[in-house]
This record gives sequence, structure tokens and C-alpha cells, in this order.
Amino acid sequence: MERLPQAVLFACNFNTIRSVMAVGLMQLRFGKQLWVDSCGVRRPTEADPFVGEVMDEVGVDVSRHRPKTFDDLDDLNFEMIITLTPEAHHGALELTRTIAASVEYWPTFDPTLAEGTRQQRLDEYRAVRDAIGARIAQRFRLD
Repeated sequence: MERLPQAVLFACNFNTIRSVMAVGLMQLRFGKQLWVDSCGVRRPTEADPFVGEVMDEVGVDVSRHRPKTFDDLDDLNFEMIITLTPEAHHGALELTRTIAASVEYWPTFDPTLAEGTRQQRLDEYRAVRDAIGARIAQRFRLD
């Protein structure tokens, strides 16, 4: 098994849904064994209330999260950047011109594209949460 990186950055488009879920799930799984942060490519226009709801279901409180962009990052000492959207992947590759970090792309569905009832939309958010959680468990196995 590969060693667990000391610092991981998750990146998506607005830093309000997918990357927020990823940070919460990573912290749930590994606690303080590593530093984990997130950012987006663009500034969000508003918070997404469904994220808090589906993360609360698995015991993760994301209410203190404040969205930020790549430009807002104070510390760039990341060993690994995991991108969840094509735009974020491009931003991460640009960032690696100045920092030595590996970059992995995990294509992740945007649940805001889901239509239907409130319950159907929540189910899409849960599916994204669970897919990210499964990917984290697979990539960072505790053997």
C-alpha cells in the first residue's frame, strides 16, 4: 500500500458541493492523520443547502465551510491534488507549474443538474457523496 499523503487538496468548480463532500469524507475517514483542504475554480454565487443535509446524514458537519478559489489558498504545501471537474483539473495542472504535487482526476457528476422532486434531487446528492466516499476508500485503503 502507498503511504497516506500528508496534505491533499480537493478541487471542483465552485467549492460548494463535490469538493466540500470530499473534504468532509476524508476527514471522517482519516481524522487528523493528514491535512485536507478544498477550493474551486470560480467564486460561488450561493451556498447549496442540499450539501449540508446529505453530509449530516453521515455525521459530517460542513456548516463552517467557506468557499474559496485556487487564488485564495494560503498554504500550497499539498502532496496531492484531486480534481473532480475538468475545469478544476486544468487549474490544478497550472498550479503544479509552481508546486510539486501529484494530480489525479476523479470525474464526478454535478448533482445540481438533477431534476425532479426534492427527494429525487437529494438522492442525486447522496449518490455523489457515496461515489466520492467509495473512491476515497478505494484510493486510500487502510491495510
